[in-house]
Amino acid sequence: MNNNDLKILAERLIDTFKEAGSESIKIEQQGVKVNTKEDGSPVTNGDLRVNEIITKKIIQLTPNIPIISEETVDLKKKNTLNTYWLIDPIDGTKEYIAGKDEYTLNAGLIINNLPAIGVIGVPKKNRIFYSFGKNNSLLLENNQISKLNCKKKTPTGEVIALTNHTNPPKIILDKLKEFGVTSFRKLSSSYKYCVIANGEYDLYVDKVRANEWDDAAGHAIAESAGAIVTSLENKSFKYGNEDYKNPTILIRRSNNLNA
Repeated sequence: MNNNDLKILAERLIDTFKEAGSESIKIEQQGVKVNTKEDGSPVTNGDLRVNEIITKKIIQLTPNIPIISEETVDLKKKNTLNTYWLIDPIDGTKEYIAGKDEYTLNAGLIINNLPAIGVIGVPKKNRIFYSFGKNNSLLLENNQISKLNCKKKTPTGEVIALTNHTNPPKIILDKLKEFGVTSFRKLSSSYKYCVIANGEYDLYVDKVRANEWDDAAGHAIAESAGAIVTSLENKSFKYGNEDYKNPTILIRRSNNLNA
């Protein structure tokens, strides 16, 4: 696929993400129904409905590309794919259940083990982020489209970070110190990739090994905007792992977080 093919695919998902986002809010207003999965994590009727809407559209757009979704994946089977869609219908399910506004809807296209398209909807903030190749990372907000370039929007002289913890362990605190972080807050959903791509935060650090569907869409969006996405050890990584597990995550707005 060339960049124009990727652009068409990403743009054709936008209305679907608007619909799925509206549906997630409607379900929340009517009352979220929660079940527990085998791994002990929660799944809601919102997750399942969003998954249905997004999956149906992707099948129409690319019938020959396999889809791996958090809600339907068989973790007993080893992943042998190198080109496939990754869907996380609602990332931040606990936030969603609690009625908060930073949960996200996610679809990422992996081509030859690398993220090529990312689409993330943030329904309660009325934002849709999407990307389709290098230097093509965009934000749709208030019917306006703006290009994302990781330009610093945090105050001069400050480095503001995100983590997956309210009280980070030592390994994370050490990393925050290494990058001269002046303040941080917890943000667990893939929205972290988006706000770094938009320059609203400078850094994200996490020692937890997330699943590929947690990272794919955000990885594409942030990297296309110019951010640097690696493991904590500063190593780049690919998708297509047999167990769908990614390494630890470090997202930097740029090499120089002060500029």
